[in-house]
Amino acid sequence: MIVYFCHCLLLAEAQAAAAAPGPAPPAADANAPLRLLGWLAITAILFYFIMLRPQKQKEQALRSKVSSLKENDRVVTIGGIYGVVTNVQRDAERVTIRVDESTGTKLRVSMSAVARVLTGEDEDGATPGTKS
Repeated sequence: MIVYFCHCLLLAEAQAAAAAPGPAPPAADANAPLRLLGWLAITAILFYFIMLRPQKQKEQALRSKVSSLKENDRVVTIGGIYGVVTNVQRDAERVTIRVDESTGTKLRVSMSAVARVLTGEDEDGATPGTKS
């Protein structure tokens, strides 16, 4: 009985909607999915060139500097420890750095723990992004 009542209500609403004059629904744009796909592709390309590519280039430059480390190079580890390279073991990918001149304290760290190789302008005490 309830099913019959619901069916009658739906049928009456459908007939009333069909009989009532009103504006026609807008026609669907056939190219909408292609335009959306185009915008997504443009966004992905911009994301690559703005975010991913520069980061990859920075990482590659750091890895080339670390792979060419030699004695007496100044480095900073990922923990923020400044030191001077005293020994490079390329086969074990290990670097020994001297962190204290007076006591001769040395640390042995992995090559992947080197965050920066300091150059002449970095050694002057000016950090990148600040003016002296």
